[in-house]
Amino acid sequence: MRKSIIGILIITTSFVWSQKCATSTIHGKIVAEVSNLEGIYVINATTEKSVVTKSGGYFEISATEGDTLVFSAVQYKGKRIAILKEDFDKELLFVKMEMIINHLDEVMIMQYKNINAVALGIIPKGQKSYTPAERKLRTATGLDARIGLNTSFTIDPLFNLLSGRTAELLKNIEVERKQYWLDKIAETFSEKLFVDKFKIPIDYIKGFQYYIVENKNFVDTLKSKNTAMSSFLMGELAVKYNEMIACE
Repeated sequence: MRKSIIGILIITTSFVWSQKCATSTIHGKIVAEVSNLEGIYVINATTEKSVVTKSGGYFEISATEGDTLVFSAVQYKGKRIAILKEDFDKELLFVKMEMIINHLDEVMIMQYKNINAVALGIIPKGQKSYTPAERKLRTATGLDARIGLNTSFTIDPLFNLLSGRTAELLKNIEVERKQYWLDKIAETFSEKLFVDKFKIPIDYIKGFQYYIVENKNFVDTLKSKNTAMSSFLMGELAVKYNEMIACE
């Protein structure tokens, strides 16, 4: 009788243990603030088995109640969860993961003026470069805006000349050049200089810049990168400009 009872206890214990240790498949999905959730590692730390998430963050992995699942990816914070009995009854086990965000303390932008298309070998050294307006003129007329010579003769250049398009393109080049020097002035001289040193009212600074860019001597000093002489000429032009606006 005693042997029978012991046998029943052994069978019952084995049955309970087998039930407790029964392995099933967990169906889950990663949830995060991004849409690309493929390639995240899902590791059963107890059995050391692993899978990788599919498109959309879906995964399937064998587990037993009490097992620990580890979720890992380079761009996400690692996560561990213990599998509960009720997790096996869920259609999907949702696991939320957080992105790793790296904040930069400082961003420095360096300008290397010696690195350009010629230095990199993209354009041969000594080859002429043209602005957009100059390229349009060459395409439409065959006229080189820098030397004033026709490099070819076809019916299109003649038509453009007679229709007035050539004059329009030449005007565009002049406007482009003036805009270039206006940008150079704004880059080289601060508004504070115009107001404090040259006594230009702040509302007239842009008008003064248009005024001085029409002065050939001033533009020539900008071309030579002689900032001191440019500043001196601006002082003289500022006196005349202030007299002009005073009479308005």
